[in-house]
Amino acid sequence: MSMKFLKRLGLVVLLVLVLAAWVMLPWFGALGLAALLALWMLLTRRGAQARSVTGVGVSTLPQRLGSSAVIVVGIAGVVGVLVALLAMAEGYAETLRKSGSEDTAIVLRGASAAEVASVLSREEITQIAQAPGVAKSAKGEPLVSAETVVAANLPVKGTTTDEEGSVQVRGVGDEAFAVRPQVRIVSGRKFQPGLKELIVGQGAARQFEGLEPGKQIRLGSQQWIVTGIFASGDSMESELWADAPVVAETYRRGASRNSVTVKLTDAAAFKEFKAALDANPQLKVDATTTLAFFAKQSEQMTKILRVIGIVVGTIMAIGAVFGALNTMFAAVATRAREIATLRAIGFPGLPVVVAVMLETMLLAAIGGVIGGAIAYLLFNGHAASTMAAGSVGKLSFELRVSGQLLWEGLKWALAIGFIGGLFPAVRAASVPVTTALREL
Repeated sequence: MSMKFLKRLGLVVLLVLVLAAWVMLPWFGALGLAALLALWMLLTRRGAQARSVTGVGVSTLPQRLGSSAVIVVGIAGVVGVLVALLAMAEGYAETLRKSGSEDTAIVLRGASAAEVASVLSREEITQIAQAPGVAKSAKGEPLVSAETVVAANLPVKGTTTDEEGSVQVRGVGDEAFAVRPQVRIVSGRKFQPGLKELIVGQGAARQFEGLEPGKQIRLGSQQWIVTGIFASGDSMESELWADAPVVAETYRRGASRNSVTVKLTDAAAFKEFKAALDANPQLKVDATTTLAFFAKQSEQMTKILRVIGIVVGTIMAIGAVFGALNTMFAAVATRAREIATLRAIGFPGLPVVVAVMLETMLLAAIGGVIGGAIAYLLFNGHAASTMAAGSVGKLSFELRVSGQLLWEGLKWALAIGFIGGLFPAVRAASVPVTTALREL
């Protein structure tokens, strides 16, 4: 009895170790393992025996189509849901990553975690613009954009209850377009300085009502005219842009601004720029590259979305594992005479274990590929939105089903197949031949 317990304990320990190593394995490592297994099956006697048993098992799959489909469909569901949820985290993080670069910097009041919590005076903005490392325009003017950030509520598209959502309004000047050259007008025209006009990002236009060129919307207590739609390929597409002095006047912000975005001469200039600001006793500000700033903003939400995806995937995976176990135990039981006969004529236990495992993992791989393909076709590029960390508005982004996510989904599928096939395989190889024949 104790020996049986130790064997089962050893099997569980082996399972945990294999899964731990599998989680960290890159795709080329998996290919290497597959190549080694193929060489073993081609060049060794036991490998050839495993190949023979596997061939017989795979050839009978059409006769067990219903039970085999349980594994495939169950694992396809797990992988499809997992990849779709992780694609939300990937799309969110990718949108914010594209919002920054190493040759631009953002300056906030010291200890401010977000733009909305920061206040910079006109004198501070002037000193920031004079710091070393700041790029100059063709006219010799520093490429510095002092910006005001406020929140506004607008009706959300596609609702029948007049639901409103929060959108971030950014007060900018012409310098904002020089600092962010990726911003381009795709419909209508730019706003005119001094007027209550604004341009809207493509993401905001998709999400909120009334953001078409020529229409009027209410911001604060006043009417504003939408003059154009812009594209940038990053988080700025979720915002509304207007003239900074007009926004500041409407929301009673005076001459202060929330942040300053600076174009640097190159990425290497950031260290000198930051050191000069830190050494200035008149300034109490924090400077960081926009790449690092937006990457930090994406961390928390990305973690939350990934945790949700993994928790949901794990719950579904447990059900898929039990389905695979039930199916493979039944498959082994129906082939008990065949397996017993093979062992009686000299086939050792290892080829039998490998054959059953390969059969299960083949079905798991098929399920993983189907689930990944469904997730890619249905969700890649699908528009979504959520409240952005450190922001006062929703961030519009697209779900991104990357190659890495598809590989993660396939790894989950193969892990489920490994767990679902291991115990039936070991049982098939360890039951005494006489007992197996007697059970029939």
